[in-house]
Amino acid sequence: MDRRVAFVTGASRGIGKACALQLAAAGLDVAVTARTVVEGEEREHSSTVRRSNTAPLPGSLSGTADAVRAAGRDALVVPADLLDRASLGAAVATVLERWGRIDVLVNNGRYIGPGHMDHFLDTPLALLDQHLEANVMAPLVLLRQCLPAMIERGEGLVVDITSSVAWTDPSAPAGEGGWGLGYAMSKAALHRVAGLVQHELADTGVVLVNIDPGFVATERMAQDMGEFGFDASAGAPPDVIGAVVAWLATNPAVREWAGRVVPGQQLCHEQGLLPGWSGPVPNPA
Repeated sequence: MDRRVAFVTGASRGIGKACALQLAAAGLDVAVTARTVVEGEEREHSSTVRRSNTAPLPGSLSGTADAVRAAGRDALVVPADLLDRASLGAAVATVLERWGRIDVLVNNGRYIGPGHMDHFLDTPLALLDQHLEANVMAPLVLLRQCLPAMIERGEGLVVDITSSVAWTDPSAPAGEGGWGLGYAMSKAALHRVAGLVQHELADTGVVLVNIDPGFVATERMAQDMGEFGFDASAGAPPDVIGAVVAWLATNPAVREWAGRVVPGQQLCHEQGLLPGWSGPVPNPA
């Protein structure tokens, strides 16, 4: 088959949406998954246990799918929740039933909700469990489902969107320009997957990479995170990371990055993947 298929989590907005659109522009059909199917849905996205916030966020799976189709590729909407393993299994099964393959898996979605910007002693342990389930176990569920066919075909790409919070400490407490333990420890756990599993898949043709996106100006960053000390206007556009994912999915040089961390903004700048973009921006202090 000439068709190549990508499966992108967290694709209703932000980096996930950018990945879907850039992969479509590179010639891949794209299955998109997240919780928000249509614009205006109300879901909890407060970063703190101190209050609730269900104001609709911009973006939806239907909007992303429409944009993929406008780029001339097929799109498949497969809603799922990272905290619901059964829904993830159903999403992958639907893609395989409809399209027969997944060539590129992008683990971009992550836990959204309270505990992200709370101090450790203020964070219920149940919320730390949810961070680990959504940010670590959900990608592993998808990886287990997608790897066998990739290995059988002798090719495939798995991209884990990680973060420098996996190996650096903030200069301020959570909610004051820093980040909570749940986010950092779950990203750190995800960060270890690509390198370890890549050793097990040597000579199979399957490549696993981490991408460190740096500070990116997503819709949620703009709407929610200013009160916690993050200025979205200083971030890089999501298309920077989307362009890097598309480059990795279509360039034989991806094998040089197998099991490694791709510095997303730096690679985009060095390769000139997003004309007109001025270059990397620093992570929040």
